[in-house]
Amino acid sequence: MGEEEIAVLSPFLETVTIVCIVGISISIFILIYRVLKGPTNPDRAVALDAIGVNLMALAGLLAILLVTTKFNDVILLIGILLFIGTIAIAKFLEKGVIIDRDRD
Repeated sequence: MGEEEIAVLSPFLETVTIVCIVGISISIFILIYRVLKGPTNPDRAVALDAIGVNLMALAGLLAILLVTTKFNDVILLIGILLFIGTIAIAKFLEKGVIIDRDRD
């Protein structure tokens, strides 16, 4: 791409990125409502997982908007913590405890 093409697409990219940030922010607020008022605990767990995915997307969009790669580590960290948290919540919902302590 030439510099003139980038100059033409830059305002469009900025506008689309801001619209996506607003959409994801609205989605996060709706998911927070589902976490607080969810009918069952599995619904709450799925909403928490979706909030984490939305946070990853939000960090990625901010990286695009600010034209930086500094958020890549943040995105990976959120993904790792999200995976560990999802496993812990699933184990808690299934067994009632997260850490099994067998004292024989």
